[in-house]
Amino acid sequence: MSNEDFRRELNNVFDGVSGSPSSNLPDRVRSAVAHAPDERAPYWIAGVAAAVIAVLIVGVLFVAGPLRPSPSTVGAVHSPSPSPSASATSQASATPSASPSAQAFVCSTSPQSTQSASHATPPPLAYIDALRTGIHTGYDRLTIEFANGAQVSVDILVQSGTTFTMSPSGMQTTLKGKNGILIVIHGTDLHTSYSGPTDIVTGYSGLAEVKRVEDFEGVVQLGLGVNGAACYHVQWLTNPNRLVIDIQNS
Repeated sequence: MSNEDFRRELNNVFDGVSGSPSSNLPDRVRSAVAHAPDERAPYWIAGVAAAVIAVLIVGVLFVAGPLRPSPSTVGAVHSPSPSPSASATSQASATPSASPSAQAFVCSTSPQSTQSASHATPPPLAYIDALRTGIHTGYDRLTIEFANGAQVSVDILVQSGTTFTMSPSGMQTTLKGKNGILIVIHGTDLHTSYSGPTDIVTGYSGLAEVKRVEDFEGVVQLGLGVNGAACYHVQWLTNPNRLVIDIQNS
């Protein structure tokens, strides 16, 4: 059935049921039926547009953050911050020649003992390979250097006068100066690696003379003649291993 036939049939049915209460009522009904689809179309389009706009707004809110759910931290693993690397340690350098303080000098006549640092496997004897003297402000220095390690023990004795007993001969020897200091070194010798003088006259104001008075069976004795009071300071230095004895000269 065509649209025209449908409208005509509907008009006839309506006229038959309702009669003719109004002269223009059939025209209004026919107009409403004919134009109803066109008038509904804008409302349908508007509804679809409103739905699309609503979807876009919700999507923007979700992306921007207000509607986005917070991430779960359950089971999360955080890598620890890297710890700073240890600073590299510097390699030990040669021990400098330390200067004694005035309070460090020993002036007692009581025997004093000192011992070098121990070694895991010490040599049978620590050979002396150098005897050196030097003058400094406030003190004169005697340096006893060891060639193959320095595990030795040392006794220091202060005496009045500069006469010492030679060993093993037992002969007496007198050094320059007013007072004496006897250095006794156990576990060493002064002939295997040493070829220098065994009697050193310095001419210093403090340390006047150094003389070997014993070198026998692993024991070396050095007699020191001192011009003034026999005040001294002892220290061990390394690289190379050496015993340093400073004699106060003022």
